[in-house]
Amino acid sequence: MKIDTTPELVSNVYLKLKENIVKYRNVVGRPLTLTEKILSGHLNKIDGTVFTGGKDYVFLKPDRVALQDVTGQMVMLQFMQAALKQTSLPTTVHCDHLIRAEVQGDIDMKVSLDENSEVFKFLQSACAKYGCGFWKPGAGIIHQVVLENYAFPGGLMIGTDSHTPNAGGLGMIAIGVGGLDATETMAGLPWELLYPKKIGVKLTGELNGWTSPKDIILKVADKLTVSGGTNAIVEYFGSGTKSISCTGKATITNMGAEIGATCSVFPYDERMETYLKYTNRGDIAELANQNKELLVADPEIETNPEFFLIESLKLISQH
Repeated sequence: MKIDTTPELVSNVYLKLKENIVKYRNVVGRPLTLTEKILSGHLNKIDGTVFTGGKDYVFLKPDRVALQDVTGQMVMLQFMQAALKQTSLPTTVHCDHLIRAEVQGDIDMKVSLDENSEVFKFLQSACAKYGCGFWKPGAGIIHQVVLENYAFPGGLMIGTDSHTPNAGGLGMIAIGVGGLDATETMAGLPWELLYPKKIGVKLTGELNGWTSPKDIILKVADKLTVSGGTNAIVEYFGSGTKSISCTGKATITNMGAEIGATCSVFPYDERMETYLKYTNRGDIAELANQNKELLVADPEIETNPEFFLIESLKLISQH
């Protein structure tokens, strides 16, 4: 079973973003970063509270959930206890973690299917019963499947996989969580999160020569070390972001876990539009183009990065 992100879902997300961003901007009384826009657009309610990163807890309503086949087993068993007929938001299960890589493709797949057939059959039947998308063994690696099919600019997704932040390359706040977080959200409860601090990374220039997107995140890791991003969302901005392909951006956000970041995110641009079109989501790209002001930081952030609670890092991406 395959459930794509529908234009209707994305359109509704953008309507909520538009409404909540105005409210939250009035609450804080200043321009907003992209991180603040997406988070405020998914708040369970806006009551006039100005949240402090690393201190306050917030309740959010994600747009999607993605499960892998190891922790996904317990998530589905826990969800059954809710006695609901289906999940309250789009959910997919991806069978990739139990596929071994020891000898070669066909041999490893056959052994993996034999060893884990009971698990795969359970997950497939549970998905069919509760209306979840099911990606069978061999259908692809979870974070790449999500990027190609489900991620969209401005969305909020949680996943029971450490590579969930990969979707930040497509302008989505995507956060790896524990199984119970996913279960509660699938059952319709709001998701509780320690409001993240913000780290701004300003990129200027262009990649050239032998440089690659990986060099950028390695430089960030060099500055922040393995724990410098703890309880923070890393937001990339500046003219240099436009020279990086969508998959290159995903490489950077995927590796945000190496600095302990909650996740990382890039602003929407033409490289993301191109990727959406090449992955047969031109309708999503059109919606994003119509709502671009919601999917980038306010213009003042570009010239005044002090709006980040943590001093921004200026990296020159031209080596």
